[in-house]
Amino acid sequence: MSSNPNSTSLTPVASTSRASLRKRSTSTLASIISQKSQLKSSRSIAMLKPPETQFSSLTYGEQDDLGKAAIYDAQTGILLKRHPTLWLEDGSVICRAEETLFCVHMSILARHSACFRDMFAIPQPGPGTNLTDSLVLEGGMRSGAQQIPVITLFDKADDVASLIEALYDIGPKFGNNDYNDFRIVAGILRLATKYIIDELREMALAHLSIAWPSTLKAWDLREDLARSYEIDSAMPGAHLYPHPFEIINLAREVEAPSLLAAAFYDLSRYSFAQIFEPQEDDPLYRPPKHSPPTLSPADVQRLCIGKEHTQQMITSLIQAMGSGQHIRQAQQHTPHNLLRRSSSSAVCVSTAACRKDFTELVELATQHYLFDRERGCHDPLYVAEELGQLKSAEISDCKACAKSLENWSARERERVWRMLPVWFRLDYSIPTDK
Repeated sequence: MSSNPNSTSLTPVASTSRASLRKRSTSTLASIISQKSQLKSSRSIAMLKPPETQFSSLTYGEQDDLGKAAIYDAQTGILLKRHPTLWLEDGSVICRAEETLFCVHMSILARHSACFRDMFAIPQPGPGTNLTDSLVLEGGMRSGAQQIPVITLFDKADDVASLIEALYDIGPKFGNNDYNDFRIVAGILRLATKYIIDELREMALAHLSIAWPSTLKAWDLREDLARSYEIDSAMPGAHLYPHPFEIINLAREVEAPSLLAAAFYDLSRYSFAQIFEPQEDDPLYRPPKHSPPTLSPADVQRLCIGKEHTQQMITSLIQAMGSGQHIRQAQQHTPHNLLRRSSSSAVCVSTAACRKDFTELVELATQHYLFDRERGCHDPLYVAEELGQLKSAEISDCKACAKSLENWSARERERVWRMLPVWFRLDYSIPTDK
């Protein structure tokens, strides 16, 4: 993804699947050169906010259009609605969330959730007390009238519906990590954390980690999807995923630090104006109804500090490319009588020419990224990859230096990825790619 989807970019020369995506970009630094030379989560259950539940008092009213008696809140008189698919005729407990009622099975909730299991294990006082309430249900699959306990969950009805569906379907049906999918997954993750449903929590985190990964290999796959989305939809790749603000705030809420590095890094690739005052044509712009809450002051500070580090890294990468280390590495441990072998050798065949090439590449990269502020100017992972492919071993006169540059690029990208938690002041260590 980029901070400016209409700007130019460097196109990889290597014939890989990732390169094929970038070859469809517009004017690139590589083309300029060609014309000139021809990135179970740890958590503390004790720190989680305990579930907010209480027993609710319900009463029947007149029949509705479907011939079913309407159900009201006995205290407020608010009309409540049965969930269309999660009101099960043989359910043994009624859960109320907002103005929606779910009639489900205690056994299902207790099997998956330690919280519900403990709640249902507590002996309940009889009807008429202030501690519990029940609703008489009959018909359907019931042999007679039965009193069903009613509990109120102080959660969003949509989130409760997603959670219950996941429990009954033996696992959630996740989508492609876009905004609509995120709303469902985030709701499941919040409630799975709150009600201690560990298996479901891990499944939700694993799904979110596809778009907000903790390994560089997974990050590259994520970026490939974003570039494909740009090509297919003519929309910024950032629109494929939810706003990074939402990921950071969710990760803080459910104590999922593994999501933070990717989210902070994604944010750092945009200007502060695009982040905090996005216009309609900016990648991070969201319609008002989807506008995410801002970050906490502490996370804004982390973003500013980390963004400064990523910007400095781009300058360092360009300077390092021109240091001549690639030529020295190509010649290291090589007998003198092999230094003048053909260009197919793994040895630099022309030190002076290669030094001149690297000097020229540094000048062009400096102009492209630091002065013209073209695509990738805030993205050191992107810059390192592009720089490593500017002397492709497939077409370069000196394959030794080209290969040395590619290896340097790979090492620098790994180093950048490992430094993200340090740059953004995150209490989390990046795992090693396997």
